[in-house]
Amino acid sequence: MALLERIEKQKNTLQGEKHAALEKFLSLGFPTKKDEEYKYTHLKEVTEKDYNFSPKKTHNITKEQLNQLHLGEENFDWLVFVNGELHKELSKISIENAEFLSLEYVQNHEQYQPMVKQYLDTIANKDLAFTQLNTALYSFGFFLHIPKNTVIEKPIHVFYLSQNQEENTCYNVRNLLIAEEGAKVEIIESHHNFDTTYTFTNAVTEIFVASNAKVDWHKLQNDNASSYLVDHTFAKQERDSLATVNTFSFGGKLVRNNLDFIHNGENINSFMNGITIIGGEQLVDHHTAVHHNQPNCESYQNYKGIFKDKAHGVFNGKVFVDKIAQKTNAYQQNNNVLLSEGATIDTKPQLEIFADDVKCSHGCTVGQLNEDALFYLRARGISKKEAQALLLYAFANDAMQNIDIEPLKEKISRLLAEKLEVGIEF
Repeated sequence: MALLERIEKQKNTLQGEKHAALEKFLSLGFPTKKDEEYKYTHLKEVTEKDYNFSPKKTHNITKEQLNQLHLGEENFDWLVFVNGELHKELSKISIENAEFLSLEYVQNHEQYQPMVKQYLDTIANKDLAFTQLNTALYSFGFFLHIPKNTVIEKPIHVFYLSQNQEENTCYNVRNLLIAEEGAKVEIIESHHNFDTTYTFTNAVTEIFVASNAKVDWHKLQNDNASSYLVDHTFAKQERDSLATVNTFSFGGKLVRNNLDFIHNGENINSFMNGITIIGGEQLVDHHTAVHHNQPNCESYQNYKGIFKDKAHGVFNGKVFVDKIAQKTNAYQQNNNVLLSEGATIDTKPQLEIFADDVKCSHGCTVGQLNEDALFYLRARGISKKEAQALLLYAFANDAMQNIDIEPLKEKISRLLAEKLEVGIEF
């Protein structure tokens, strides 16, 4: 059965807003290369497969398998979803002064309905096909509400695992994070497919960062070659807040990351950093947008890409500055290294500025490693592969500078060495 036909059959099970969202998705259809936003990212490989939308719940994930995915994070908290279901026996939550629950639980309990109505699905772009598909079909994800002036000391790692699926499986994941005034939290998110059948994950996350709050969200993407991920993250910030999304892309057959930062007050800071190292026939596409709607705000985008074999990278970074957003400072940089003749990168930084008192800069580079620097290292007895790895680590390192979770930084360094096929520790 064709994927669109299978999705259309879901209409019979939906009511109200979910039914309307599916109707909107069907009217839009999956994006194609004719859509400007998907000009360089062909989804045919993903959308021509058939998927089961009701994954089998049985699994045999062991704590040993889960430990291999951890970052050496004994002092962290974590939440584990397996085949779309929250498993408390695999999770560890010690938070006492915040509400950290499955979204399914929140939607089925009356006391949370006012908060759900106020926040859920209010900043996700309803003109996008994948957000509408998610709104119609999501059934799991997490809800985190952090009260005023509450600091969550431990980072929280959220795992989404898929196992024992005999058919290709589609997961629609929905997350909602509400950080009230003065609150602080750090989230790590990762997806893992344990099967050889394909998974297609369509994730939508809404983040609300109130005045003086601080939210850091780290996306660690190192899934297997039979996984597809389309991720939309929307962050709305109020005055004097700080929000960061770091995206580290190493695994997965096709990954599309969409980030939208919405400034709703003055003195806001937004940070977007990314490191992509891929090979084979992998594709990773980063699409970012910062909406500077108020004056005296700053945003920083720093994305580094390393591509080998026939890998394909895409970067499209946008900065929108409203006419009232004077004193805006927006920085955007995308640097790329191609290690093979068959590797490609399509990069397109964009600025749309309607204010006249701003500092906005953007730039991109595409090139190979510096031969003089390679010669310098090799002349000191370092092998060619290790010399390349050292230079590439130095190239990517500044995109990790604002990670203050030491086990995560160490994990990224180990993955860098693994992807560059060297046995050295950075």
